[in-house]
Amino acid sequence: MLRFFMQFSACFALGLVVSGLILIGLMFFGQFDLIHGLNVTGKPLAWLALEVLPDGFWERLTGLTDAAGNPHVRSFLALCAALGQVGLLLALGFMRLWYRS
Repeated sequence: MLRFFMQFSACFALGLVVSGLILIGLMFFGQFDLIHGLNVTGKPLAWLALEVLPDGFWERLTGLTDAAGNPHVRSFLALCAALGQVGLLLALGFMRLWYRS
C-alpha cells in the first residue's frame, strides 16, 4: 500500500509540473481563451471549498477579511483547482503507463 502511495505521489507531482508547464505554454502562445476554459472547469471545486471550509480558515490563509467573497481569491482558487484536476488526469495516465501490471 505504501509503495502504491509513493508511486502515485510521484506521478501526481510530475502531473502538476507538466500542467504548470502547459499553463506557461498557453500563456506564452497567447491562448487565453483556453486558459479561461481551464479556469471554468475549476470553479465548481473552488466554490465547494469556499462554501464548506469555515470563513476563519480562509481569513487566516489569505489575510483578507471576507476572503470567500473576494473575486481574486475565487479566481486563483479556481485556477489552482483546474491545474490540480489536469495534474490528476496526467498522474492517472502516468500510473497506467509506467506501473501497469
